Amino acid sequence: MVAEILISNEIVPLKTSDTGEEALNVMSDYFLRYLPIVNNSQLLGILSEDEILDHDVSEPIGSYRLSYQHSYVTAKDHIYVVMRLLAESGLTIIPVVDDDKNYLGVITLEALLQYFAGMASFASPGSILVLEVASRDYSMSEIARIVESESALILSSFVSSVPESGLVEVTLKINRQNLQSVIATFVRFNYRIKASFNEATYLDSLKERYDALMSYLNV
Repeated sequence: MVAEILISNEIVPLKTSDTGEEALNVMSDYFLRYLPIVNNSQLLGILSEDEILDHDVSEPIGSYRLSYQHSYVTAKDHIYVVMRLLAESGLTIIPVVDDDKNYLGVITLEALLQYFAGMASFASPGSILVLEVASRDYSMSEIARIVESESALILSSFVSSVPESGLVEVTLKINRQNLQSVIATFVRFNYRIKASFNEATYLDSLKERYDALMSYLNV
């Protein structure tokens, strides 16, 4: 699960000699608002559509000041690093470089989402259970033991903190369509069930949101 498995070379990077107008045309061709700028294989940064419009579009983009000079990952960085940088920066692409900062290609937000959507833990049938637990009481080993005591398995999990509450939310993908016995056992152990979703219903809603996001990214 490293960055190099998602690298795309289909998106042609900008050159410093390209004008702002040429850059806007390339962005339009790829349905993107951000593109990397590369000079002799060296990544210089990322140019945004807004930055172009703040300058004279007839001028070479090499004269522009870039806001995203340090937004990139290396080919060996974990996919989670890619996710974090995309989330923190608000970008929809992230350039990938080698150890010498030579440009290798980009990873798009769409490619990242498609990668996770195709993982076995997401594709396997099951249901979603969301627990709310005090931070001091959180133990994934105990949660797994409770699930397995009902002859079920955790396919994937996600943990997020609830700011200033001292609580964590634990989202579980479990290989069961019916979670009644699992939920009853968690309640018996004093866990708070925040939500549960039958996969068929949940995935329909998730697919609608995913399709809406893909439509937005292609605007």
